[in-house]
Amino acid sequence: MDCNTVRRKFLEFFESKGHKIVPSAPLVLKNDPTLLFTNSGMVQFKDNFLGHSKPLYNRVADTQKCLRVSGKHNDLEDVGLDTYHHTLFEMLGNWSFGDYFKKEAIAWAWELLTEVYQLPKERLYVTVFGGDKNDHLPADADAENLWKQHIAADRILYGSKKDNFWEMGEQGPCGPCSEIHIDLRPEAEIKTKPGKELVNNDHPQVVEIWNLVFMEFNRKADGSLEKLPAQHVDTGMGFERLCMAIQQKTSNYDTDVFRPLMNFIALHADGYHYGTDAKKDIAVRVMADHIRAVAFAIADGQLPSNTGAGYVIRRILRRAVRYGFSYLNFKEPFMHRLVPLLALQLKDVFPELHQQEEYVARVVHEEEISFLRTLEKGLRLIENYDKTISGVQAFELYDTFGFPFDLTSLIAREKNGSVDEKGFHEEMAKQKSRSKADAAKETGDWILTGEDKKTEFIGYDHLESEIRIVKYRKIKQKNKELFQLVFDKTPFYAESGGQVGDTGVIESVNEKINITDTKKENELIVHFTEKLPESFSSVFIARVNQLKRELIKNNHSATHLLHAALRQVLGKHVEQKGSLVNEKNLRFDFSHFAALTPEEVARVEQIVNQKIRENILLTEQRHVPIEQAKAMGAMALFGEKYGEFVRMITFNPKFSVELCGGTHVAATGHIGLFKIISESSVAAGVRRIEAVTAEGAQEFVNESLALLTEVKLLLKNPKDTAASLQNLMEEKQALEKKLDFLYQQQSNVLKDTLALKAVKKKEYTLILDKVTVPNAETLKNIAYALRNQFDDLLLVLAAEVEGKPQVAVMIGEKLAATNQFHAGNLVKELAKEIDGGGGGQPFFATAGGKNLNGLDVVLAKATLLILK
Repeated sequence: MDCNTVRRKFLEFFESKGHKIVPSAPLVLKNDPTLLFTNSGMVQFKDNFLGHSKPLYNRVADTQKCLRVSGKHNDLEDVGLDTYHHTLFEMLGNWSFGDYFKKEAIAWAWELLTEVYQLPKERLYVTVFGGDKNDHLPADADAENLWKQHIAADRILYGSKKDNFWEMGEQGPCGPCSEIHIDLRPEAEIKTKPGKELVNNDHPQVVEIWNLVFMEFNRKADGSLEKLPAQHVDTGMGFERLCMAIQQKTSNYDTDVFRPLMNFIALHADGYHYGTDAKKDIAVRVMADHIRAVAFAIADGQLPSNTGAGYVIRRILRRAVRYGFSYLNFKEPFMHRLVPLLALQLKDVFPELHQQEEYVARVVHEEEISFLRTLEKGLRLIENYDKTISGVQAFELYDTFGFPFDLTSLIAREKNGSVDEKGFHEEMAKQKSRSKADAAKETGDWILTGEDKKTEFIGYDHLESEIRIVKYRKIKQKNKELFQLVFDKTPFYAESGGQVGDTGVIESVNEKINITDTKKENELIVHFTEKLPESFSSVFIARVNQLKRELIKNNHSATHLLHAALRQVLGKHVEQKGSLVNEKNLRFDFSHFAALTPEEVARVEQIVNQKIRENILLTEQRHVPIEQAKAMGAMALFGEKYGEFVRMITFNPKFSVELCGGTHVAATGHIGLFKIISESSVAAGVRRIEAVTAEGAQEFVNESLALLTEVKLLLKNPKDTAASLQNLMEEKQALEKKLDFLYQQQSNVLKDTLALKAVKKKEYTLILDKVTVPNAETLKNIAYALRNQFDDLLLVLAAEVEGKPQVAVMIGEKLAATNQFHAGNLVKELAKEIDGGGGGQPFFATAGGKNLNGLDVVLAKATLLILK
């Protein structure tokens, strides 16, 4: 049974049991501060479990893209080394929201596995929760008795809280779970040791394939448990492991989920055949796994970057590139060539990658080019290290250049050296401590003050409203105490879709409280404040900061006009890849692979301002069925999660039609003026435009005109300002060339003078002197010129450079080969005398400092260090 049939039969089975089949949510999360990525099938249903929203269906099933590389499920360094860890994986799941419970979940799981997939019953084991004294929970006898209707009692095993009690996080819905495991070992091995002894013991062929979670509790902030109002079912089955079991393989990587990618990689790796070289096999597995994670993350809107989720994606890609570079001899970009194959393989399941295939491949390609340069730089850096690489140096290689410890250690051994492993792990621990400190957040339990119901957002139509506080909680982050309030209804827009949250006040007869921000936690609208009201029973008037809201509306509507104008000027390949809309400006990221020309920028700006002057009326349509909206030409963004009903924002059906939940002007004329202030690259294949509108645009224009007037005055009001500036720059460049020539002459004279002062010793030619040079480049040139003249040179120059002290140490090629002196070590010692620091290569190093009076001491100390 091929993998596509496995997936299809799962969905068809649960559809026959009355489940609604829903699409996978994006990998990248937008309104969940607790997660970077979707890491399990239940993530898109968190609000249903938390009670923040009512489920559209009581029974649901799907296949969900999941990514586990950070936080609790940090498996990245294991991926590829074994045969069952992955970064991206599919989670097949079925859910019940207050409908069926343990009986049906267990019966259907058994029916699907043994009758539809025909997995051998004698190779299956199940685990049930064995109870926990600390939580005062008994063993799950209900689940055990239900399982006895399907499987022999000796194949039902009790599990600990660690393995058989599932929790969403430190707080939230949770409950006992029942896992289904399969023994895939050969018969001969099974006879020597029964599978029940290997369940949950990390055996690669005795693995969990399905987890049935019975959610019936809520974990509170104080650690206690309370019963949920309704019982739910949340199941998750690893698709890749299921395919391994059905296809009778001993590794996930041997299934047709991965083999097309792996065969392609091996084919282009100098004719190597998978399975003939352990290290190369690891590299192939790493590359095949990692391209899946990287490609789908980019398709869902997460570009590689140096922070947050983007840093995780960059790390994954760089790990794959590094393995290909080191073990498969891929010295040129290769990972991007896997994207079309992956897109074709999954186009019927996850069409978003197929639809963006060229864009994703180009982003990956640009990232590869960049990292291969970094990789070469890291390898050169290692060449200049001592034989023993310190923990700090190994960590720098890991953190900056993507070198895992095993690669650094391998390179060191090839040079007959070693790495300080203990020091490396100490640096890793420090980094983790810093990360935990940055992310530390204490969140209290919600305290109800009224009827707990979903907040009604009325902010499209009202900026002021009478409200009641439904619940509140205290949070503490970075030692600052804040409070979150939830209202029965609210005019405050919660940060979403790039638009910042509203601020304002809530006011009763007796008090006024500032609302400092409004955010969404999944579907829950929370209002931030620095103090709690004296009375929660009071009726409050909520008032949005109207001026700020109006400015935000200008910028948000201008963003829609900008998007449409870019597509008109550059082409239909332009897609939004990110945005920020606040009261000051707008920032718009979009897919395009070249910088805009000045003419293109001007044309885009002209179109937007033309649409503003046309004063196009806003057409807002709420609760439009998603398919109807798409048929009407609405642009749906990749990586966004849309419900069955959406809101359409239209400024002329022939110009701009988008799905959007933000706030907008009633007519484009309200925007007043639109001005682009910058256009730049934000990532491979993604450009960024920053712009201002209304008063902000007018201020920008006025400031620019004032600057131009000032420049004209300085140039004495020339007829052609641009030509006058060009002449001035050419004169400056001509003078700089003359100056460089004079510096070179001075450098040659100084070099010859220093050569005459050289003292010939038995083992080296010594030059120690104090000099004054115009710049650091001259100092470096003199040092290299003397090295070319004396192959046994030992040079120490104490220099005054532009009024500041510098030290340079140069060792000739012949002397450097003896390892008698190390320029980097020498310069570090000498730099102390000028209150500075520095370093460099074993044969050449420099240092800068603050104490100009220490230069004479530098020479005296150098004499002592050399002659000791």
